[in-house]
This record gives sequence, structure tokens and C-alpha cells, in this order.
Amino acid sequence: MRRELQTNLQYVDVLNEWDPFGLTNGGYDTEIADTIQAIHELDAPDELAKRIQSIYEFSFEKLIPIEKCLKVAKELLMIKENDACSI
Repeated sequence: MRRELQTNLQYVDVLNEWDPFGLTNGGYDTEIADTIQAIHELDAPDELAKRIQSIYEFSFEKLIPIEKCLKVAKELLMIKENDACSI
């Protein structure tokens, strides 16, 4: 359980740093929670990128280019993969 919490905190750090709309830290709490849920459900970078794009579009009514979503999706899935390998 502790390891999963640590991994989720890594996701939060990555997503706060990403800051696609130039808000300051803390402006994406709902989107980060939804994205972490998606990370647990999906393993394919393109699927996760599309989900991230739709989560943020729903909240902000702005579309993030899929390339930017794909970049962060790959980073998040790398964390997920590293966590799975270290069990």
C-alpha cells in the first residue's frame, strides 16, 4: 500500500510540473485525480494520452495537442512500469 501511495505522489509531481495551461501548482486537483485513475486502468500510451486530453478538455474547455498529452502519458507509464518491476 505504501509503495502505491509513493507512486501516486510521483504521478502528482509529474502532472503538477506539466501544467499545460500555465496555472500554478494546485490548479489541477480534479484532473490529476482523474488522470491517476486512468493510469491504473490503461497501459497503452496513446490511449492514456487521449484520456488525459479529454479529462483536461472537459474541465477547461480547451484542447491540449495530443503530442503533449502523449509525452506526459509516456512519462507516467514509465513510472507505472518501474513500480511494477520493483515489486
